[in-house]
Amino acid sequence: MIERPSAGSVVVSGQNVGALGRRAVPFLRRNLGLVFQDQKLLHDRSVIDNVMLPLLVCGSAAGDAARRARAALDKVGLAGREKAMPVALSGGEQQRLCIARAVANRPSILLADEPTSDLDPEAARAVMEIFRAFQQVGVTVVIATHDAALVESFAGRVIQLSHGRVIDARPEPGGG
Repeated sequence: MIERPSAGSVVVSGQNVGALGRRAVPFLRRNLGLVFQDQKLLHDRSVIDNVMLPLLVCGSAAGDAARRARAALDKVGLAGREKAMPVALSGGEQQRLCIARAVANRPSILLADEPTSDLDPEAARAVMEIFRAFQQVGVTVVIATHDAALVESFAGRVIQLSHGRVIDARPEPGGG
């Protein structure tokens, strides 16, 4: 909802988001998990605090937020690193931390902007496997990337855009 559609409509969970009022936007955003290209980690807070903060801001009790944060960190392979500071993590671990923060609120849609752009090939594959695991349990995963090789090796449905227009849309392999 940073921008509204200039034509057509965008429907998320049955709602035309272009028609939503300003006050409804935060509630829509709670159904989205965002993984930013530049990570947006809080370097003065521990790993677990980075994951817990959005939960606390949305009104979760501290105990519930901590439990959900630990579960998210476990899902991305960072269990046991809760007290570490982000600077002590590798680039791949930092990106996995970002994914944990994005999924801790159990979103129905996970949006990732160039999530592998600064990672070595092994770390990039690990991150993509995490996305695949979330997709397999019913989370809609949308990844924006310029990495054609990564798209070919991991993609389900591929939609190629150029200047905001769809120029190619291939169905998910296997007809899905």
